[in-house]
Amino acid sequence: MSYKIIIDSCGELLERWKTDERIERAPLTLIVDGEDIVDDETFDQAYFLKKVAASPNCPKSSCPSPEKYMEAFDCEAEHVYAVTLSANLSGSYNSAVLGRNLLLEHKPEKKVHVFDSCSASVGETLIALKIEECEQAGMEFEKVVETVDKYIESQHTYFVLENLETLRKNGRLSNLKAFVATALKIKPVMGSTPEGTIAQLDQARGINKALVKMVDYVAKGAADSKNKVLGITHCNCPARAEIVKEAILKRIPVKDVVLLDTAGVSTMYANDGGIIVVI
Repeated sequence: MSYKIIIDSCGELLERWKTDERIERAPLTLIVDGEDIVDDETFDQAYFLKKVAASPNCPKSSCPSPEKYMEAFDCEAEHVYAVTLSANLSGSYNSAVLGRNLLLEHKPEKKVHVFDSCSASVGETLIALKIEECEQAGMEFEKVVETVDKYIESQHTYFVLENLETLRKNGRLSNLKAFVATALKIKPVMGSTPEGTIAQLDQARGINKALVKMVDYVAKGAADSKNKVLGITHCNCPARAEIVKEAILKRIPVKDVVLLDTAGVSTMYANDGGIIVVI
């Protein structure tokens, strides 16, 4: 059966997917000081980070419209899937669902499913990989949905940020807390909840100690890791990402590793030096 996977641009694409017609990116738009920056193949991470650092304002994002999703779903593929960042963090999931419903009004026979990743960044990448694996194994549409839903329930997301400015600017961290954390070099260790929200798991003084704590959480929370893919994304810090990868692999066995640089939306939240781990 033919298939197509649409991934909103908070999820990073594997290099081989960039030339695969079965994989499509649904770009969000980033807004900094009135400038719209489309999160597609034209995204310039260095320019974006510089512009955000120089701005006193919080960068924002807008999700693809339902009509854009409907256009992506309206294709020749027999099975169509969308993977969006957590519905508790963005309107992308709801927009994709509306796009699906718009298409089904005209083509009720079309098989389209929208997955709420309850994650972001490389979490979405790994979900798309799981869909691809299921399709290539010849699963029926309904079995793919069931299998991937279970995979999403088992997934855990962790991250450590070098820079807290975006969290401060968007109100997720008060000015006082941000100031104290910066002055004391305190780095929070963050993680996803089952509902797809963000929670602070721990903290440490200094980025290296925070990363060590994050690796501990990854190792302790990784059930059946030998049958899972480890996903790591970094924002402009490949050497740090390699160190985290090696530290995790010393603790747990995994089936494979995906290591990528953040796309636009993930860059906006991770900021320069951020590390995201999903397993």
